[in-house]
Amino acid sequence: MSHDAPHAQPHAHEPQDHAPQTVRIGGHDVPVVTANTVVVGTGSAGFCAADRLWEFGQGDLVMVADKIGAGASRNAGSDKQTYYKMTLSGGDGDSVREMAQTLHSGGAMDGDNALAEAALSARGFLRLCELGVPFPQNRYGEFIGYKTDHDPRRRATSVGPYTSRSMVEQLEKKVARNGTRVFDDCRVVDVLTHPGADGPEVAGLLALRTDVPHDGAESPFLLFRCANLVYATGGPAGLYATRVFPNGQWGASGAAYRAGVHGKNLTEWQFGLASTKPRWNVSGTYMQVLPRFVSTDADGGDERDFLTDAIPDYGRQLSLIFLKGYQWPFDIRKALDGSSLIDLLVYQETVLRGRRVFLDFRRNPVRDELDPSALSPEAFDYLDRAGVLFGTPIERLRRMNAPAYEFYLNKNPYVDLERELLEVDVCAQHNNGGLQVDAWWQSNVTGFFPVGEAGGAHGVYRPGGAALNSGQVGATRAAQFIAATRGHAPLDVDEFAAVAAPVLSAARGLVERATARTAAGEPDNTGELLRAVGELMSAKAGPVRSAESLHEALVQVHEWLSGYEDLVAADAGSRRAVNRTFLVRDILTTAYVYLSAMADYLDHGGRSRGSVLYTDAAGSLPRVGHGPDAERELDLPEVFRFRLDGGALDGEVQEAAWRPPGDAGPDGDIPDDGVGGRATSWAPGGLAREPKDQAGHALFRWRPVRPIPEDDDFFENVWRDYREHKNIY
Repeated sequence: MSHDAPHAQPHAHEPQDHAPQTVRIGGHDVPVVTANTVVVGTGSAGFCAADRLWEFGQGDLVMVADKIGAGASRNAGSDKQTYYKMTLSGGDGDSVREMAQTLHSGGAMDGDNALAEAALSARGFLRLCELGVPFPQNRYGEFIGYKTDHDPRRRATSVGPYTSRSMVEQLEKKVARNGTRVFDDCRVVDVLTHPGADGPEVAGLLALRTDVPHDGAESPFLLFRCANLVYATGGPAGLYATRVFPNGQWGASGAAYRAGVHGKNLTEWQFGLASTKPRWNVSGTYMQVLPRFVSTDADGGDERDFLTDAIPDYGRQLSLIFLKGYQWPFDIRKALDGSSLIDLLVYQETVLRGRRVFLDFRRNPVRDELDPSALSPEAFDYLDRAGVLFGTPIERLRRMNAPAYEFYLNKNPYVDLERELLEVDVCAQHNNGGLQVDAWWQSNVTGFFPVGEAGGAHGVYRPGGAALNSGQVGATRAAQFIAATRGHAPLDVDEFAAVAAPVLSAARGLVERATARTAAGEPDNTGELLRAVGELMSAKAGPVRSAESLHEALVQVHEWLSGYEDLVAADAGSRRAVNRTFLVRDILTTAYVYLSAMADYLDHGGRSRGSVLYTDAAGSLPRVGHGPDAERELDLPEVFRFRLDGGALDGEVQEAAWRPPGDAGPDGDIPDDGVGGRATSWAPGGLAREPKDQAGHALFRWRPVRPIPEDDDFFENVWRDYREHKNIY
């Protein structure tokens, strides 16, 4: 069936009928929703994609959500959550090209994505302003900015702790006004594809309706027949137990890998200090007011000022705590003798020693009274200008940033920093890598567009707030491409039924076997498996990794995944348990691919970079960092010995693919996806496997980064092409 020529679509403003229609598929009556495009996810990127599609004239769309109120966009933030865009104030020089170079210089980031993120940053930002997001401006209309991490200009802005929530709320209102239908309570089970002219192409989506009881009265499955999927599911948050991602965000990357979508830069995560109850980044003012770090045993006893063991100098300890305010993410380049040493010391207490770590805002570090004269000039200057060189951390916090104190009073669980300790850890915060995207945020699977954190648009480092801009840009680019080139109808009903039948049958079979085990007396193990994989990943593949720890984790995940159909047991009377049957499979698939990618990275010569320490016996331990013994190594565990990558692999991108058992041999025979460049051949990574290994095959290749495209700024040429096809190709 040819999909080359788009057919006329109803304009977005015309009402669309997206009611499910019952279709007989594989001997079962199943509701099927038909639309040109399905947007999966209701965060800031998903709502942006839906609204842009409608604005561009493609109103034949629906949205799908696991839980509309869940997700990072709506529930995550920090004391001042940053949005990154091109400079829109003052006399500072800036340009699209310069911003693109800033993004591209983060290492392993493709230049076409960097250029698009820079070029559309003002458009996306101003669109949010027009919708009602209250970004601050001066009396003349300039949107004043500030510098964030990895930012040579003053491109950052914020509306406070909940910048992304404000974005979601305004975008959601707009999508509601558009009349776009949202299907809530849907767990992604599988992405459906069919053979296209250039490889696999989107055919639809299989979802589990988590609001439908499994009593046979109504189908718990819902199918979507579509030509395009905009995948705004968020990052694979469920991989890590120790995470700042909000409860209810899990991601759905495993379904994408199962459908043949490739991954990119999967090794690159961002970790940082965050409170665990509630989950929230403790960056900015929380660190700048100089709280006391304390650890206890598991029961809250045996309190220790543990930072002093490695940082005995009073002034240096205070200054490093201060720097964590705007050097918040764990950065391995600052671990040798800088502020990220604090992250490692927290990790040592929680992961290696099994203790708990807290911030104490009631007392000053080391001494009862603050001695400002011991501070570094940078810290002294800042706190002096803020007028807080006095008192206790909580007094300084309430003076500098009262909303940061009040925030914890309004969270669940409630924490009064004036009276209570705040438990923290080094938490997974963002996946810079993800599913592969091209310059239009389309993956190697035609019609599949990963946007937001699901898409791997970033490199090793990125400026603070760049992810929010990237989500808006990727959603806009995907919508432009779909509206201009992919307006054709989905597969006809019979063809779709033929594609969906085996996938639906496999999903039904998995549920039947899992529930039969509990009916036979086995306990439901879905919750235990979900917890176990997260704890394993945090312990073995978090901010500190080694070849040995990755191998241990990979062996265990392989065991779970390869035997999953005979392992999982779910209570048929619990919709949550049946939901977890697919959720755990998704997370295990993702963990298998990610762990294999980490092992392949080391095999490729990778060393410590970004937000990850890879243990290296030939490396160095963190150093004293000051005084006559500045170069002396600290007395720390050997797992903290490392060598920096030094940018050696900044010019390369690791791509990942998963293939089902028997579908790819040792030669990794996978069709070319048109990324260009001198890519290596696909090859297995991680564990040695048999061709019919039931865990499937994780395959990898390395290619050069795509450069920033050359300037094409002769107006007459651009205008001529724009009149012909809007330069969308």
